Amino acid sequence: MYLVDANVLIEAKNRYYAFDLAPGFWDWIDHAHQQNLVCSIDAVYTELTVGTDALATWAERRPTFFRPIDEATTRHFAPLTQWATSTGFTPAALSKFTGDNTDYLLIAYAREHDHVVVTHEISQPTARKRVLIPDACHAMGVHTVNTFDMLRASGARFGLQLPA
Repeated sequence: MYLVDANVLIEAKNRYYAFDLAPGFWDWIDHAHQQNLVCSIDAVYTELTVGTDALATWAERRPTFFRPIDEATTRHFAPLTQWATSTGFTPAALSKFTGDNTDYLLIAYAREHDHVVVTHEISQPTARKRVLIPDACHAMGVHTVNTFDMLRASGARFGLQLPA
């Protein structure tokens, strides 16, 4: 199953898959969720619903898309924190990453449930000012892909609808 980072949905809404230009993307998300192919977590829901835009409304209408952090996920907190603290990140980066940070929760959830994390972040193994999702996922044995790789792997195709 694919576990979607907030940046995937935000970027889609703001740019290449805007609701008015590419409704097929959002239909695919709904269909893929119904097929148990894609989901996200409650912390992403919280990020998306801070505002009052179309993406907030979209998220509010799909509560089952966003899964709660279960007790089993918490067993990955210590190894994830240990990796981050032993990697040489700055104290500010560590403070921002650990605890109830969305990325931290996303990675732990993916590890527990054997999900693939979908994100726009790019690995930078030498970065020390910010913990990046792909690097933390790699350390935890979690695979990552970008939106386009997820869509290709799932066989998604969006057709053109011309105005009348």
